[in-house]
Amino acid sequence: MRKKLFSLAIPALFVAAVMVSCKKDKPVTSESNEVTTTKDGNQYTLDTLNSKVEWKGYKIFKSESTSHFGTIKFESGDVTVKEGKLESGKFVADMGSLTSEDLKNDAEQLGKLNGHLKSGDFFEVEKFPTASFEITKVTPATEGDYNTLLDGNLTIKGISKPVQFKANVSVKDGEVSVATEPKDIKREEFGVKFQAPAANGVIKDEVTLQINVKALEKK
Repeated sequence: MRKKLFSLAIPALFVAAVMVSCKKDKPVTSESNEVTTTKDGNQYTLDTLNSKVEWKGYKIFKSESTSHFGTIKFESGDVTVKEGKLESGKFVADMGSLTSEDLKNDAEQLGKLNGHLKSGDFFEVEKFPTASFEITKVTPATEGDYNTLLDGNLTIKGISKPVQFKANVSVKDGEVSVATEPKDIKREEFGVKFQAPAANGVIKDEVTLQINVKALEKK
């Protein structure tokens, strides 16, 4: 009987291990907007050389003197234009390209910061090499400095959250440009929960993101 129970326990443990492993490796997905946009229209491809995400992170008080700032390049993306207006789009960022601009003249400190941001303490780039923003709704804006409201799903570290950006959108001569407002997001909602020792300065939960993309019409 003992031998039989032992033989049954082995496959049971194996199955449990596989289930735990799959759960660990599977990206987490949180609430997200329903996609109401379509691919009906003219197709545009992201110009990755002239598109980027600008970011800022802060310590203690949100100010220029307590911040790091930098860029992330895009790996790919596409945009659909229907009747001369933006209809949809999805932009995929290459998290491996994340870099700090304020330390670009200090190679040693730049390497340390970039390495830390890409590590398991922050964005786990090896496990989550990309982040993305998919537009789910496009609404013309009639007031303020921006002409469009972009509702979408922002995905970082496999976690998706609905985010709305104010943006200036231009469609002209086979080119689409999208420039969003600087928007604060809460990094901890995307699983970025690292906190430095208080002596080094408390890191704020808010991170400011600004998306600037250009897309060219497919010929």
